[in-house]
Amino acid sequence: MNPAQIALAVFACVFAGGLAGLAIHRRLPEHHRDADSRDVVKLVMGLIATIAALVLSLLIASAHGTYGTQEAEVQQLGAHIVQLDRILAHYGEDTNDIRVQLRHLVTTALGQLWSKEGGAGAPAAPPGRAEAEQMFDKLASLAPKTEAQKYAQGRALQLLTTMGDTRQLLYEQAGGNLSWPFFVVMVFWLVMLFVGFGLYARRNATVLAAFFVGALTVAGAIFLILEMNRPYSGFMQISSAPIRNALAQIGR
Repeated sequence: MNPAQIALAVFACVFAGGLAGLAIHRRLPEHHRDADSRDVVKLVMGLIATIAALVLSLLIASAHGTYGTQEAEVQQLGAHIVQLDRILAHYGEDTNDIRVQLRHLVTTALGQLWSKEGGAGAPAAPPGRAEAEQMFDKLASLAPKTEAQKYAQGRALQLLTTMGDTRQLLYEQAGGNLSWPFFVVMVFWLVMLFVGFGLYARRNATVLAAFFVGALTVAGAIFLILEMNRPYSGFMQISSAPIRNALAQIGR
């Protein structure tokens, strides 16, 4: 299921919880509707509301933080690709084959990360690892003739190693880090919260409208969490522009 479908399912469950509370209200014995019972239920609902609000806000903050980190990593990777290509160009014609491999490697990584599946399941290792190792071996085997070439070789090896680390991080993070059991428990809390809201409310248009808006708000928050949890697809995917811009500059 995609985030929109999951958010819609959460909306239906939460709204149905409110309606269930209204239905239970009609069947409550009179001695269950006294002030003492109402106060106890309100206290419990307040506790659940506080915990659910804290957990929901933490999930949003965590998802946004992870999303921002990966966006920064993509921008950094794009900058490193351009730097590596320029250093190889300054080294001389001996690096032409390496620059061709770099273009192919970036194209492969671009197509894999921003594929139609959108990072639904990241592989254990980034595609093109063998090619990246070949690039490293070729670069390390160069015989620099000047101090400038020696410096360029060392800097290029350093950039290639850093880029490899960043690529591995991107692929490991592409699958998301949301704990689904934790997510299900939170949704259960929200449903029970709306059941409690409806338990001592009378069925009318105002109450139904309030339940609708509340369930829609919760579903919106869930949608944001799930969208930011898959940063390479969907409505809020991280832009591939830094990598595409870097690709366009390779070989110039």
